[in-house]
Amino acid sequence: MTLFPDIEKRYTTEQFSAAEAQQLAHVYSWGPVVFQVARLMRKYGIFALLDKADKGLTIDEIAEQTHLTNYAVKCLLEASLTMQTVLIDTATDRYTLSKVGWFLLKDDIISVNIDFNHDVNYEGFFLLDKALETGKPVGLKHFGDWPTLYEGLSRLPEDAKRSWFAFDHYYSDHSFAEALNILLARNSRHILDVGGNTGKFARFVTERVPDAEVTICDLPQQLQMMRTECVGHIGENRIHGHEMNLLAPQASFPATQRFDAIWMSQFLDCFSEKQIVSILRRAADILDDKNRLYIMETLWDRQKYAPAAFCLTMTSLYFTAMANGNSKMYNTDDLSRLIRQAGLTIETVCDNVGMGGHSVLIVKK
Repeated sequence: MTLFPDIEKRYTTEQFSAAEAQQLAHVYSWGPVVFQVARLMRKYGIFALLDKADKGLTIDEIAEQTHLTNYAVKCLLEASLTMQTVLIDTATDRYTLSKVGWFLLKDDIISVNIDFNHDVNYEGFFLLDKALETGKPVGLKHFGDWPTLYEGLSRLPEDAKRSWFAFDHYYSDHSFAEALNILLARNSRHILDVGGNTGKFARFVTERVPDAEVTICDLPQQLQMMRTECVGHIGENRIHGHEMNLLAPQASFPATQRFDAIWMSQFLDCFSEKQIVSILRRAADILDDKNRLYIMETLWDRQKYAPAAFCLTMTSLYFTAMANGNSKMYNTDDLSRLIRQAGLTIETVCDNVGMGGHSVLIVKK
């Protein structure tokens, strides 16, 4: 396995003293409780209150401002103190926000991850072992009886749906501008967006490139959401839909017109290795010497910073328990191997695209 330098150092040598390792092991053993305490300190506004209080706050002051009992506040604060998300002045018994607490409060991506894990994953993760053993998203039954999450996405409870889309879009939205520049470098004007979901990237393209057209391949229920979301947007008439169940091996990509580019953004991680090869082989059928396949993925081994690699490998287990039971966030070696199996060649890799640590693989036939 080849790792980017910053994360290679962290993952190939021991990082902790024995005492630090033991402390971290205890944190893992209480992981569900630690998560909920951090979430509730945000939900009840305690982190926010401490952030604004230059001299800190007492338990009584926090209880008064949050309308929680002293008992509830004391339990949360004492747990947070040992989690090192707050600090205490032992002379005055006043609590202040620590650096860890500040990031839990202020970092947008951490906020997105907390909501996603609570609203979408938390209860389903109880069945992670069954999902790993069966290759099926057993945790999804918490929401409905669907073979994968994607069939039921439009029918999720509103809080789960909101958190899912916030998670999905956060990691891609910050990459759109650079991704579009990569597409335009080859003068791509007619784009086949495979798994285009609600059409957010399609809208981004058509609003900025007056002669661009985007055809979205996706499930019928996803296309229905896409059409609703596109109403009233610039370039709405240049966004088209093509219904396709990509899991059906016989389902072919539209070949009635030549596309300059096939675009797959945060898409292949939704499928197993066997399914990826099938999809890529069908994509190869409509490629020629002039057009290209663009694959944008957050490859965990190509991240500049360890927290990003951590988030991505944890996301793999969301796919296991909740989404489909058999996909993951892939590394470069695995995805490259699947591309070769499909009879395709990686021409170029563009790393560090946007804020989300994306890589765009430009693939030719």
